[in-house]
Amino acid sequence: MKAIQVKQTGGPDVMELADLPIPQPKANEAVVKIQAAGVNFIDVYNREGRYKLALPFVLGQEAAGVVSAVGSEVREVAIGDRVAYTMTLGSYAEFAAVPADRLVKIPAGVSEREAAAAMLQGMTAHYLSHDTYPLRKGETALIHAAAGGVGLLLVQMAHHIGARVIATVSTDEKAKLARAAGANEIILYTQADFEAETKRLTNGKGVDVVYDSVGKTTFEKGLNLLRPRGMMVLYGGSSGAVPPFDPITLTQKGSLYLTRPSLGHYIITAQELQQRAGAVFGMIREGKLKLRIEHVYPLAQAAQAHRDLEGRKTTGKLLLLPN
Repeated sequence: MKAIQVKQTGGPDVMELADLPIPQPKANEAVVKIQAAGVNFIDVYNREGRYKLALPFVLGQEAAGVVSAVGSEVREVAIGDRVAYTMTLGSYAEFAAVPADRLVKIPAGVSEREAAAAMLQGMTAHYLSHDTYPLRKGETALIHAAAGGVGLLLVQMAHHIGARVIATVSTDEKAKLARAAGANEIILYTQADFEAETKRLTNGKGVDVVYDSVGKTTFEKGLNLLRPRGMMVLYGGSSGAVPPFDPITLTQKGSLYLTRPSLGHYIITAQELQQRAGAVFGMIREGKLKLRIEHVYPLAQAAQAHRDLEGRKTTGKLLLLPN
């Protein structure tokens, strides 16, 4: 099978299109013939070596497809089932072996491409808005990178909850997307200081929560925008890692909360995974969650997909198509 393999960490050029054996399922695994694989920032971090993985490895942590083989102990899925998964390495490939209890069946009315686009980013937006800081009607959230993959879904979920959404974006085109997703106010951070603008929009009271996937360039100002006992949810670092800081800063700025969550800790059990994925798929079927699949690439162009993602040129979701 064709797969994108990394033998040494580094830039996009370290990604190689390799011929590898089709994996055979262990007793608790199913083999998925992949129809679409999601491209995510965690793939960039893995490729760069920011997260340490044993070399060589096949990139990718999100896909959807059809079960082509099952191990002897598998009862959750059967050959021919349409399934999706995330947080299991190896999705930039034509086939992948996945623990069966990590697979979610795709319901009728949701396509494989939609499922691949929704697993990681959709469930991330769901846990951020429903669990990490459970947004309530009438509260105010500042959402950075609001036209990105998670951002557009998070804006929609916050809007349906009834929260006020202040969204930061870099271009007029992205501003239109964020507004269409339900953002109440848009700040073009390339043209205005988002800290000053947010203070103006909240009459100096600040926001209840900041959802920050940008990190280094936005973190400190974000802390300045939280109301007393507000929460900074730092769930990514597309501009770089946040420098170390003294926790006394949180006291001085109003007894703030800071969390650095990861999806894996919000889908620990099979039951939680099924419930969260089911909620996201339900929103898609009901039309409450509109996915923006901006670009699809053949598997061989995975490096270009990474360049586009890292260049902050993209909105919505990028997918790789093995076939």
